[in-house]
Amino acid sequence: MQIHTNQDLSSSNTLQLRSQAEHYVELHKPEDLHLLLNDSQVKKMNWKILGGGSNLVLPYKVQGLVLKVANQGWSLINEDTDYWFVKAQAGDIWNEFVQWTLAQGYWGLENLSLIPGTVGAAPIQNIGAYGVEVKDSLWEVTCLELISGETKVFSNKDCRFSYRDSFFKQEGAGKYLIWDVTFRLPKKNTLRLEYGDIRKEVERQGWTLDARSVAKAVINIRQSKLPDPKVIGNAGSFFKNPIVTQALRDQLLITYPNLVSFPYEQGQFKLAAGWLIDQTGWKGRTLGPVGMYEKQALVLVNHGGATAEDVWRLASQVALDVKNKFGVDIEPEPIRW
Repeated sequence: MQIHTNQDLSSSNTLQLRSQAEHYVELHKPEDLHLLLNDSQVKKMNWKILGGGSNLVLPYKVQGLVLKVANQGWSLINEDTDYWFVKAQAGDIWNEFVQWTLAQGYWGLENLSLIPGTVGAAPIQNIGAYGVEVKDSLWEVTCLELISGETKVFSNKDCRFSYRDSFFKQEGAGKYLIWDVTFRLPKKNTLRLEYGDIRKEVERQGWTLDARSVAKAVINIRQSKLPDPKVIGNAGSFFKNPIVTQALRDQLLITYPNLVSFPYEQGQFKLAAGWLIDQTGWKGRTLGPVGMYEKQALVLVNHGGATAEDVWRLASQVALDVKNKFGVDIEPEPIRW
């Protein structure tokens, strides 16, 4: 294990922001963390945990020590009459893991295909797409406590999941390093087809309606709307879909009958942030080196040479325009370092 200084992070975040870590180290086994904790100088540093960099807005200079989680490997660890229990390491690429589960005949994660990032980052954000969230199938999370290196296992309930949120993003932020994640996948799979154009895409392609076809449909849809971060820097959906009361949603429908909304829970509705942003005229517009993607207004893109300041300047203006037009607050999804 080697600690690097002035490590370039520009290719370690999907927004492709210019960034550099004062100190940087890769963790491949739990003992690597124990070695760091036994170094009095290293222990004093400000630590940051880096996964796939797909949900981060990085500053030009990251002070302290960046810990890159680099463990890998997945396997079936148990099964019963109703479920398969599959464990993946935090450093695994999320989409590669999802496609492996489908190849084995383990269903349940197909709607989450092609989401960028790592397995370890998935519970932090409670990633979701097309009516499915990680919390729906997550069984438990194994963590290393950063202050002691001790192992702690969190159940689904312990994770305190909510919409694009979790214990690890709130009270547990900066306290734990996610090491592996176990999923409970149902042997009797119920396909989720009501969001987006999944059913239409499967029918258009003439595919048999099963989990693999759903995954392929999701991939096709995402690729048609979202830019490849290897080509255009982006962090996927930049804003959360706002959750509002039914009263506000009904009031907005009077003025905007084409408002895109979905029932959420307890009389609440989720509004499509992309639609709101599109209506403010930001789709395809730029502000300096950044802009909202021409094919999907929800995606903030880096056209080259952008900094974190450029990103937040645009995000603030977009949120302000949505607030002024609709009276609705939209919040960024990515984490700000």
